This record gives sequence, C-alpha cells and structure tokens, in this order.
Amino acid sequence: MISASIVTYKNSADALQRTIESYLAASNQSTLYVVDNSPTDDARSLCAHPSIEYIFNSTNIGYGSAHNIALKKAIEKSKYHLVLNPDVFFSADVIKELIAFMDTSPDVGLAMPKVLYPDGRLQALRKLLPLPHQLFARRFLNRFEKMLKRINHYYEMHFVDYNTTTEAPFLSGCFMMLRTDALKNIGLFDERFFLYFEDTDLSRRMHEQYRTVYFPGVEVFHIHGRGLHKEAKLLLHSIKSGIRYFNKWGWIKDEGRDSINKKILIKYKVNGYHHQH
Repeated sequence: MISASIVTYKNSADALQRTIESYLAASNQSTLYVVDNSPTDDARSLCAHPSIEYIFNSTNIGYGSAHNIALKKAIEKSKYHLVLNPDVFFSADVIKELIAFMDTSPDVGLAMPKVLYPDGRLQALRKLLPLPHQLFARRFLNRFEKMLKRINHYYEMHFVDYNTTTEAPFLSGCFMMLRTDALKNIGLFDERFFLYFEDTDLSRRMHEQYRTVYFPGVEVFHIHGRGLHKEAKLLLHSIKSGIRYFNKWGWIKDEGRDSINKKILIKYKVNGYHHQH
C-alpha cells in the first residue's frame, strides 16, 4: 500500500533514528528504504528492523538520484510513496490521515502536510513556482525587509490561511506523499539536480497533470538546519541547481510558470497578482 524513502548523508544519528521510528510507528507492513550517501555506513545499525531496506551507496550520488533508487523498487509495489527528510518526525496518525485524504481524492498526485519547526512555528513550504529575482532576493537581500515581505506574501502563498487545504504548484521535498501511478506518468526525480530544486521540478511536473495539495489536517515537525545559510558548499549546490532549473524551464520567459501561478492567484481571488513580477 505505502512505502517510504529517506536519503541520508552524514545526518545526525539521533534525528535519523527519530524519523525512522516515526515512520515505522505510523505504518505497518510497509517497506522503508534508507538510502545512505555517506562515506561510511554508520547508519546501518539504525536499520535493523525487518521493514527497512538499507542501501549503502558509499558516495554522494545526489538527493534525487538516491530517492530514485528507492522509487524504482517501490513504484510497482506501492500505491503511495513517501519521500521523507532525515530530520522530520511526526505522530502515528499522520500517514493514515494523508492516505485517507488521497484515497478520497484520486486526482491528487502529491500531498504535503502542515510543516512546523520543533518549537511549533510554521514553516511556509507551500509555494508558487519561483521567479529568478524572488530567489535572489530571498537569498541575498535579507536587509530589505519590506521588499522581502511582499515577495514572500505571494511566493509562500500567505494570501491563503495556512490552516486551509490549498492547491500549490510547489510543495517542499521534506515530506512528499506521492501517488505512484501519477509518478509513472510524470517520471521520477530529474537527476541533473544534485541537491536542491529537484523537489521544485518534480512538484511542477506533477502539478501540470494532477492536483498537488497542501493538507493541513495533519502536521509534522521538521528540524530544518538551514544549511544553505551556514555552508558555502551547500549555497554553491543551490546556485548550480537554480541555474539548471531556470535553464530547463525558462528564466524571464516561462509561459508555463506564469500560467500556473496566475491560475492559483485567480483561484484564491488574489488582487494585484501582477505585483509579483
């Protein structure tokens, strides 16, 4: 019925164990694939449970590529597959509720719950498709608070209450509940994205053919270290992937993006949507 994959790369053993335990408690008789891109197999000891298949790559093949190893194994066996970050934890009812929601909404290809920091603050992870200048401003122009607030109001879809079930074309890869039949149609993660933007790209392709829904009926907790702001190497990966993403879909001219975003803004009766440009 359901399977899940966690890709780990030198992650905290405590956080990873908590994620594994959250999933196993929430879902019986399913396979959890733990795909390890770390140089050493330290995580193997956390994966002794009979429901876990541990896959050790011994080298960092990238986030999307590693999830694809699991997806290829699961896609014919599971109705749903959960792409899960190694720093997320949740209560046992979350999986059941999400499956119930997707079972009653066969046109939904991807669902994401409400995501909170461990202290209970909201993570705004339901988004429109990005424009280059928005991402540049969010990364490098932190001092311009008023401008950032305006950009984020649209980009993070604050024009709809975060307690409302909402269609959104970009749902974060930290917790993606995917319908495998839909994945068969749209394809798996694009392996050209080593790290970052693979979720933007997959979510967009899913949204073009199915509904992609933010479902706040359940919530999960995401530690989210914001490594980008701390580590130059991660920032470089983000910039490289960003360039690949806009090379693939279009920089200034991207009619698909403009059409998708416009439909969302009209659907939720947002006035002045042209301000986002």
